[in-house]
Amino acid sequence: MSDSQPYDLLIANADLVVPMAGEDRKGGWVAISGGFVRALGGPGSEPPALVRVDASGCLVTPGLVNTHHHMYQSLNRNLVTGRTFHGLVDWLNFYYPIWERIDEEAAYLSTWVSLALLALDGCTTTSDHLNIHPRRRLLDAEIAAAREVGVRFHPTRGAMNLSKKDGRLPPDTVVESQDDILADSERLVKTYHDPRPGAMVRIALAPCNPFAVSHELMRRAAELAEKLDVRLHTHLAESLDEEKFCLEAYGCRPLERFEDVGWGSKRAWVAHSIFISDEEVAALGRWGTGIAHCPSCNMRGTGRVTPVAKLRAAGVQVGLSTDSMPSLRSELLSSRRANLAVHGTLLGARELLESATRGSAYCLGRTGELGELSPGAAADVAIWPLPAAAIGRPPDDLLEAWVRSGPPAPRDTIVNGAFVVRQGVLAAPQFEEIQRRHQQVAAEWQGFADRRQK
Repeated sequence: MSDSQPYDLLIANADLVVPMAGEDRKGGWVAISGGFVRALGGPGSEPPALVRVDASGCLVTPGLVNTHHHMYQSLNRNLVTGRTFHGLVDWLNFYYPIWERIDEEAAYLSTWVSLALLALDGCTTTSDHLNIHPRRRLLDAEIAAAREVGVRFHPTRGAMNLSKKDGRLPPDTVVESQDDILADSERLVKTYHDPRPGAMVRIALAPCNPFAVSHELMRRAAELAEKLDVRLHTHLAESLDEEKFCLEAYGCRPLERFEDVGWGSKRAWVAHSIFISDEEVAALGRWGTGIAHCPSCNMRGTGRVTPVAKLRAAGVQVGLSTDSMPSLRSELLSSRRANLAVHGTLLGARELLESATRGSAYCLGRTGELGELSPGAAADVAIWPLPAAAIGRPPDDLLEAWVRSGPPAPRDTIVNGAFVVRQGVLAAPQFEEIQRRHQQVAAEWQGFADRRQK
């Protein structure tokens, strides 16, 4: 870009720019053109731009990156059951018949609302694990919603091919044949996956968990991912139920099975990894497999969390995730604070932010492109108004103040150089109508759940 040509957008006069790559800049600016960061600087060197955004009184960070979610579960997020669940298996057995109801409309609405909430929380890229497919074209509906909201999207083609007839958990109506799963996975990659820098949509292959997926499907998915050059995702070592099942059914621990089916590599990232030994931590480090850490969900679901400090010490890249039910909220900010509550004595503010930015970018295979503000990185930015008590403090304290007591939401969220949220308002105009329709479907699911319990 020539010196005389103005940039598309300049974020200027920030109290602190935290690029996560290179030095922080007090009073800094970020210049954007063509959907990419082009330059960064400090006071007195601001270049011309077509649009100038004043970030005084604000912290500027890379947009947050969410590495694991189940967005369709937003439809049962506040579902009242009047019962206590005894472990993951009990919870799944209750919800599977409810999730059988998902169709294209439900997938579209739940994704739209989930993405909107994430954008309002400063999240600019998210993965989603749609692991149940009782009907066709559900992932297509999710992608349509993502394009309308404007968030960068990594949907994963979840799959289950073993059901109650095979002695497993899912009802027969929600599983698919191995051939259908692999064929649809290939169709989705060929239709939507964009391997280019700055891509808005990328597909990953994501067989669900040992309770519902055969060894053969896991192996075939790994082979297909290699052929298509896409990533792999699954649940791993999430619960003691899973550990017990693998030991009884396969004679091995979950991570041993994971390695046996060919998933121990940099191509894969996995959700949870709570119940892992020191030897397994070392293996994850050798493989380069990323971890999607889900602190809110895990604390509520198992009372245990991923051993983040131990994993990081072994060289494992750890990203941050919302997951969904039984999470307390679906937004990423709550996971950031839950992460702080659990790991605050072991990790500093910068390490916690790194898990939600560069660590998460690694999981999605986008190191150097997402989760940082550097020349050539995607122009995904969050602008956070600082707490009044933090303004004017030394720059080393501003990040700590934001992580520990920052605002509940960013002022602005920018994706690909465009405002998805501006002054706290979602840019997509139909949010209220989508929410109304979402509530209608959620009420139908609640009614079905009520009838099941009578």
